[in-house]
Amino acid sequence: MTDITVKNGYSASLRFSPPTASGAMMPLIVLASSSSSRRELLGRLGLPFQHHSPDIDETPRAGETPRMLAERLSREKAQALAEHYPHHLIIGSDQVVSIDDDLLGKPGNLNRARQQLQRFSGRRIHFLTGVALLDTRRHHCDTFVDLTSVDVRSLGPEEIEGYLIKEPAIDNAGSFYMEKLGTALFEGIHTSDPSALIGLPLIALCRLLRDAGINPLLE
Repeated sequence: MTDITVKNGYSASLRFSPPTASGAMMPLIVLASSSSSRRELLGRLGLPFQHHSPDIDETPRAGETPRMLAERLSREKAQALAEHYPHHLIIGSDQVVSIDDDLLGKPGNLNRARQQLQRFSGRRIHFLTGVALLDTRRHHCDTFVDLTSVDVRSLGPEEIEGYLIKEPAIDNAGSFYMEKLGTALFEGIHTSDPSALIGLPLIALCRLLRDAGINPLLE
């Protein structure tokens, strides 16, 4: 059965989208990501959802700040799936790392990961984590960008090499996984939302979902 609520004068299907040709009810919420970490985070809310990997160009634009980039990529990831999910709430998210106002992407190989960690040693780095909620029923998209700052310990060459042997996080911004051994690299974390550093700011997402008519506490 599809649950219905009325908010601000319009009706919205809360848990499921319209039935497919086979009659099956599909989740209303779609996560535009192939990230297992983001799937795990979204799963904490206890809401049914499906996931679909978007295909977008993540190249920064000229003059684009880290915050602007995180917001744009989050929005474009959600928009990339709009044609496939015309009666849904699509969640897009992206994370950008910066130090000294320089954008740092995924290292891609061990040498670049080593260079990033050497540069981070004893420094504060900033993680801009964007989240977008696109309501394709109303053609409306809300966005938010979380700022989390991380103080990295002074790391010796042996520690950096030991870390890369145990956890070669070459596909992760910042060259580490917060939810794994990367925590051993830190002196401290400054944030209003611990989930943001892992890749999806749940506090902001819950607010966006409530604005769209879905309250995880009432579902």
